[in-house]
Amino acid sequence: MFVTLKNLKPMFLSVLIAVGILMQCVTRADAAETLTVAGGCFWCVEADFENVPGVIKAVSGFTGGTTANPTYKQVTQGGTGHYEAVRITFNPAKVSRATLLNMFFRSVDPTDAGGQFCDRGKSYRTAVFYSGASEKAIANTAKAEARAALGRKIVTPVLAAQRFFPAEAYHQNYYKGRKLVVTRFGPKRQAEAYKRYRDACGRDARVAQLWGSAAPFVNH
Repeated sequence: MFVTLKNLKPMFLSVLIAVGILMQCVTRADAAETLTVAGGCFWCVEADFENVPGVIKAVSGFTGGTTANPTYKQVTQGGTGHYEAVRITFNPAKVSRATLLNMFFRSVDPTDAGGQFCDRGKSYRTAVFYSGASEKAIANTAKAEARAALGRKIVTPVLAAQRFFPAEAYHQNYYKGRKLVVTRFGPKRQAEAYKRYRDACGRDARVAQLWGSAAPFVNH
């Protein structure tokens, strides 16, 4: 096969275009940032934030404790020091960290130091985790704005990030899962079980009571 000068230019342009697309993809990947928050049941936090424009993914897991690779059972039984948390990966060109934090504070009860809604205990407490001075400042500003908007003390701590451990596979995307599970309401698909749990736990009712029209994930 012979390559002529006539054919070389289109081929060269094609290579340049391909390289440009590849570099753009790499740049977008490098630009992604993460935000880790604890807001009670991680199923609910994950479900809320995965659908925010600019969020790439949300992963349920554990952080802030002392036990390596903790299981869900270990964390909920207590003693590991972990929070149920969600690591949110987002594109800062589409949604800012400050916006996500403002949404977070208005999607929980940040006045409750004992857990969230029907879920009680240390693993269900709220928290925001930061890496570096800039992230800490943004988190503290969001907390102050929430306090001013609510007119009440915010007990959600802003903590230095620790290692994040993803929860077991069956916890990921639980809110839209199709697997059949046994619940107190009888056998249900995961998505239906999740909805029943969220309603029974009073999460949206309490958030609406606290934040009114400012609550980003409650249907008003």
